[in-house]
Amino acid sequence: MNCAKKDRRRAQAIDAAVFAVLLALVSAVTLKLFYGQTYWDVDSDMEAYILEMQGLESGYSFPYPVFFRLAALIHLFASPELSVAIATMLLNGLAMTVTKLAFNHLALPGLEEGFRARADRRRQPVTARPRNGGKGAGAAVWQWLPRVMVSLLALSLFFLSMLYPPAGIYLPGIRFRYVGVFSANPFHNATYMAARPFAILAFLWYVKLLPVYEKGAAPRDYMLFSIFLLAATMTKPSFTLVLVSGAGLLMLWRLFRAGFRNFRPTVALGLSFVPTFLDLLYQYKGVFVAAEEGQERGLGFCLGEVWADYCGNIPLGVCLAMGFPLAVLALNFRECRKDTMMRFSWLLYVVSFAEAFLLYEKGFRKVDFNFSWGYMYGIFFCQFASLLMLVRTTVRELVRGACREEGESGGGIRGFWMRRKRGAAVLLQWMAYLGHVVCGVAYFTDMLRGGTYY
Repeated sequence: MNCAKKDRRRAQAIDAAVFAVLLALVSAVTLKLFYGQTYWDVDSDMEAYILEMQGLESGYSFPYPVFFRLAALIHLFASPELSVAIATMLLNGLAMTVTKLAFNHLALPGLEEGFRARADRRRQPVTARPRNGGKGAGAAVWQWLPRVMVSLLALSLFFLSMLYPPAGIYLPGIRFRYVGVFSANPFHNATYMAARPFAILAFLWYVKLLPVYEKGAAPRDYMLFSIFLLAATMTKPSFTLVLVSGAGLLMLWRLFRAGFRNFRPTVALGLSFVPTFLDLLYQYKGVFVAAEEGQERGLGFCLGEVWADYCGNIPLGVCLAMGFPLAVLALNFRECRKDTMMRFSWLLYVVSFAEAFLLYEKGFRKVDFNFSWGYMYGIFFCQFASLLMLVRTTVRELVRGACREEGESGGGIRGFWMRRKRGAAVLLQWMAYLGHVVCGVAYFTDMLRGGTYY
C-alpha cells in the first residue's frame, strides 16, 4: 500500500512538473504575441484596450471591469502595453489550468483504467526500468503517462483553429481563412481570451447542476455557478448571452415536460442568473448606444445578412470550423445522446449559431459582427466536450483490445470486422482533431510573425 501511494505521489509530481513547464512555454509565446499586437501594424483592439485600461477615451464602450482592472493593477509596475499583454496572458493561462484540472477529473480516471487494463491483461507490468538491480522502481507508466497526455490534450484545445487549406487553394465561397468561418481560439481578441476561464467554469458548473437541480442540488454549487457566470459577464458578455439563452430554453422545456412539478427547483436555479441579468442591463445601457445623435441603436433581425458579408458559403464555413465535433457526433451519436455535456454543448452551439445568423447590432457596430464572439464560444465548448467523448471512446477500445489479447474470441469474422470498423472510426476522429491542431499551430505561428488574423 505504501509503495502504491509513493508511486502515485511520484506520478503526480511528474505531472505537475510537466504541466508547469508546458504552461510556462505556452505563456511565453502567447505573451510575445499579445505584446506584439500592441505595437505591430496589425488589426487588433489592443490600442483601444490600452486606452480603456488607463481611463482614457478609446472610442468604444467597455463596461467589462475584470480584464481592465487586472491590467490596471499590473500597470503599477509595467508599461501600459505590457500590462495589457500580461493580463491577457495570465487569464489565458488560467483558462488552460482550469481545463487541465477539469480533464484530470473527467478524463484521467478513464485513461488510467485503459492503460492499467492493458498492462494487467498482458501480465506485463508497465513500469519504469530500475537502474539499481530492481530496487526503487519508478512510478508505473500507466500512472504518469495518462497524466502527461491529459496535460497535452488540455493545452492543445487552446491552439485549435478552423480548418483551412494551404495558400493558393481556393474553397468555394470562403473568402478568408478566419473571418466568416471563425475559430475556437481568436488569438487577436484579448477580451475573449480574458473571459474564457470564467466561461469554462460556468459551463462546467451548469453541466454539473443539470442532472441534479430538479432533485435539489447543493447550495454551494448554485453560488459557484452564479459567481463564475457573473465573472465571465463582467469580462466579456458574449458567452453569457449564449449560455443564458440555451439554459433558459432547456429549463423551460423541462418545466413544461414535468407539468410544472419542478417549478421550485427551476426557480432556485433561475435565481443564480439574477446577478448576471443585472450586470447585462448595465452593460446594455453602455454598449448599445449610437455613435452620433440620430443614428440607429439596439438589435436588428436578419437571415445571415451580416455573416454573408464575410462568407459566401456559410454551410462550408460551419464544416471548416466544426469538422472534429461533427465527426465525433456522427460516429458516436448514441453515446452523445446519453452524455449531458455533449448534449448541452451542442445546444449552446445551435443557440450561438442562431444568434450569429439572426441578430445584429444596429448602427456603426453592424459591420463588427459582434454576435460572432458567442458563436466562437459555441465552437469552443463543442470541441471541449467532443475531445472528452473521444478520450472515453479511445479508452473503451483500449480495454476491449486488452480483453482480446487475453484470449477472448470477439465473435469470429463478424467481430473482427466490427473491431476494424471501430478502430477506423476512432482513428478518423483523432485525425480530424489533429487537423484542427495543425491548422491552429500554423495560424498561431503566422500571427506570431506579424501576420493578420483574417
